[in-house]
Amino acid sequence: MIFRRSTIGLLAILLTYILTTDSSLLPVTDASVSLSNWPQWRGPESQGISTEKNLPTEWSETKNVLWKTPVQGRGFSQPVIWDNQVFLTTDVEGGPAPGSHKPPTHMAGDKEFTHPEWDGIDKLHTFKVLSLDRDNGKILWEKTAYEGTVYDYRHKRGNYAAPTPVTDGKYVWAYFGSEGLHCYDFKGELIWKKSLGPIGTMGMGVGSSPVLHENLVILLCDQEFSGKESFITALDKKTGKEVWRTPRQIGVSWATPVIVKSAQRSELITSGHQFLIAYDPSTGKELWRATGLKSHAIATPVVGHGLVILSSGYPSKVIVALRPGGSGTIDETDKIVWRYNKGTSYVPSPILYGDYVYLMSDGGILTCLNARTGEIIYEGGRVPIATKFYGASPVAFDDKILLTSDDGDTFVIKAGPKHEVLATNSIGEPVRTSIAIANGMLFIRGDKHLFCIGRKTNGT
Repeated sequence: MIFRRSTIGLLAILLTYILTTDSSLLPVTDASVSLSNWPQWRGPESQGISTEKNLPTEWSETKNVLWKTPVQGRGFSQPVIWDNQVFLTTDVEGGPAPGSHKPPTHMAGDKEFTHPEWDGIDKLHTFKVLSLDRDNGKILWEKTAYEGTVYDYRHKRGNYAAPTPVTDGKYVWAYFGSEGLHCYDFKGELIWKKSLGPIGTMGMGVGSSPVLHENLVILLCDQEFSGKESFITALDKKTGKEVWRTPRQIGVSWATPVIVKSAQRSELITSGHQFLIAYDPSTGKELWRATGLKSHAIATPVVGHGLVILSSGYPSKVIVALRPGGSGTIDETDKIVWRYNKGTSYVPSPILYGDYVYLMSDGGILTCLNARTGEIIYEGGRVPIATKFYGASPVAFDDKILLTSDDGDTFVIKAGPKHEVLATNSIGEPVRTSIAIANGMLFIRGDKHLFCIGRKTNGT
């Protein structure tokens, strides 16, 4: 029997999860996803893990750089890859906005709220979706999804092109919050666009990325409590028609949901300040809930060993491991497996790789926990350079974990119960988004360029 490469890639992914996780609970995987694809935020299973081997672990501004392409504007969205196309979003800031353009009023309780580091509302913006050739970095097409004034501020360290696109191999969906969800085919033709209305985020900007489930594209739209209602919604991925919408009694969050599947059902699991909630991804019906993180929900949940692990790093540091499959309120039940209250970061997600969960602080201090029990394996694992981690989430492959700092340094850490730094690499410009991995290559979005890192055949 002859197997296509995509089939081999799928078998490799499934085998890895069978060997390293409780097979009763797996992140949902599209059967068409292969090792050559990184189709969504944090990769095939939204967990930041690649099963590829022999990937490069050393690079510089010139070493092992297969290509680098200038990217106009700014964006914190991760590249997504399907076959020979790389998709990216960007925000190009223009001239002054009209004097009549006013931002929304933000309230903290009964008082008007103004953040000292808000930015962006006084300029015109152009949101673009790009496709690049995976093998040479050439821009294949560039489309303007939205041009004009923006609804709200963003934090000066944030970005209007922060959500990562998602693709199913036929279409790509790019989300810009209040400025809408846009569906393109692989030739760059706009198939449909959908406004979800103003999305209030206390002027910080949107962060949650779209996820796919069967014929649906799902968006988490949590908002501030100021007359706006948070909700989660699913649209028909071919037409943009709303299939379901479920209100949420949750304050603003920036976390991307995950979909996990057991033998009984699929669950769409969402993080939040007030509640952690699971929904039926096909209907939006609530399945269960637990008390929330009581802190900003930014990190994507991680999945493995029959558990879903959710975390926050500000204003409190908290991580909770729970077992899906419940109903109603699961507080004070055996569905809450363990908790831990140190080591988490403000923005980057943790990573569950093999038997361990790795937490990274804003200063790059690593904590390793037993994923099943929450037992501390080690604390205080430091990177060799003083730096900050306010953007990129870790990725892992071949028993290595990659941590990328805001300065553009990537630290290669040995996975396992002992902390060891194997390499330090830099692309020479700041980085605020996570690495994507596909077809033997690493794709790193810098402040000005998209880099493709791979093993050069001439050894240089």
